[in-house]
Amino acid sequence: MPDNRDIVIIGGGHNGLVTAFYLARAGFKPLVLERNSQVGGAAVTDEFHPGFRCSTLAHTAGPIRPDVVADMQLEKHGLKMITPDVCVTALSPDGRALSLYQDVGKSAQEISAFSQKDAAKYPEFAQSLGKIAKVIADALATTPPDIDDPSRSDLWSMLKTGRAIRKLGKKDMFRLLRWGPMAVADLAAEYFETELLRAVIAARGVFGTFLGPWSAGSTLVLLIRAAGDPHPAGSASFAAGGMGAVTQAMASAAKAAGVEIRTGVEVIEIHVKNGAATGVLLSTGEEILARAVVSNADPKRTLLKLTDPLHLSPDFVQKLQHYRGNGTVAKVNLALSGLPKFTALPNGESAALRGRIHIGNEIDYLERAFDESKYGNFSRQPYLEATIPSLTDPTLAPEGKHVMSVYMQYAPYKLKGDWESQRKALGQTVVQTLAQYTPNLPELILTHQIITPQDLEDKYGLTGGQIFHGELALDQFFTMRPLLDWARYRTPIENLYLCGSGTHPGAGLTGGSGANAAREILRALKS
Repeated sequence: MPDNRDIVIIGGGHNGLVTAFYLARAGFKPLVLERNSQVGGAAVTDEFHPGFRCSTLAHTAGPIRPDVVADMQLEKHGLKMITPDVCVTALSPDGRALSLYQDVGKSAQEISAFSQKDAAKYPEFAQSLGKIAKVIADALATTPPDIDDPSRSDLWSMLKTGRAIRKLGKKDMFRLLRWGPMAVADLAAEYFETELLRAVIAARGVFGTFLGPWSAGSTLVLLIRAAGDPHPAGSASFAAGGMGAVTQAMASAAKAAGVEIRTGVEVIEIHVKNGAATGVLLSTGEEILARAVVSNADPKRTLLKLTDPLHLSPDFVQKLQHYRGNGTVAKVNLALSGLPKFTALPNGESAALRGRIHIGNEIDYLERAFDESKYGNFSRQPYLEATIPSLTDPTLAPEGKHVMSVYMQYAPYKLKGDWESQRKALGQTVVQTLAQYTPNLPELILTHQIITPQDLEDKYGLTGGQIFHGELALDQFFTMRPLLDWARYRTPIENLYLCGSGTHPGAGLTGGSGANAAREILRALKS
């Protein structure tokens, strides 16, 4: 006899756990089904070599939205965040390093060694970005309006956003309107003359996307990310125990609120009857009936794979098939026998390595890396973002040893040939690129963990290997995420909802999509 539940949530990633928590707090009894042996989705910590643990995929937080942290009382459930003084250290092949700090003044002092003009402009840029980011953050916390028939709450939200934009003042209001469609390379060049500084800021506008710094709309990505973290180049926010500690704390909070979580169970079908979702079917053959089904999987996986497309209109199916979501990111985790020595840090200033490490010294370097991916090749001189989390959290590696977590871009999901045959070459490329800045790295490596875009799809359920569940772009943002008319967490199938990063705002590990979705699902269930 089928099990019967209030609400079934497919996927125990961070947004699924956030949604489950809010639904449970409102009196429902959600059941979270996770196909892997642990919850977390892309925010997990694994031991990839004896004694070496690392954030397998995401290695920094979004950061998590403050209201989500407070509501879930994540610190009470064991979460301890680590925010080093240095945000990012950008390295140049000429042996120079630029460190940007949480403190704007300290960052400006570092920049002055490269350019007095840039040092003077940096606080101005940081101030404008912070003001604009605050307005965007408020908009990201709202539900996109119904374009055809806006409700009173939609109109009120739009009015509040409009007032907030006007309060920016004429100069920053025009900047907001102008910046969004811009190429992030142009934005960086307007303020700064130092190529290394331009590149580290521009990189934030292309991370995880199929965009280069000269792509129109790449500044929008920077603004979306700045909404959660207004630091110009992005902060470094780690979790003690790796990013899996974030989702473990979320799972603990959800369970305390009344959520049931089952791991190692895979949903293979969403059942639909008379245009409404009625439950799910597991790979074991077990059927679970539910009043509502909420999917933390990406929109394509949910509606074109787990659901029979016959239940959707041909027009909707066609539009969703063209929803862009091919990833460009690979991940390489390294177990090291010691701390790498960087040429740009001859005195072993490990404090500069406690944040993120940026490899991509100029705008043209980033653009050339992107160029290769357009034609089905992974970049042989890639843009890298690395961290050495064992510097701030020694529990991740044996004493005196370290782990290094490296995001590699660009590695296109649609590769010429197959990814399995290119796995070793990918790892070698990452190590060779790093070795240009830290020559002793290769001799320290005990083992590699190489995760390709194909692995992201096959093991972690990210269709197309896209870490954001869909491209972050002007035409897939706000009222158009994932599709125009379907940006309010509902789907064309009654009682089937979306809560993952393929919905608004969809920008990394913030919990925003999950919290927004829970609010709309509760309105629907209580109406």
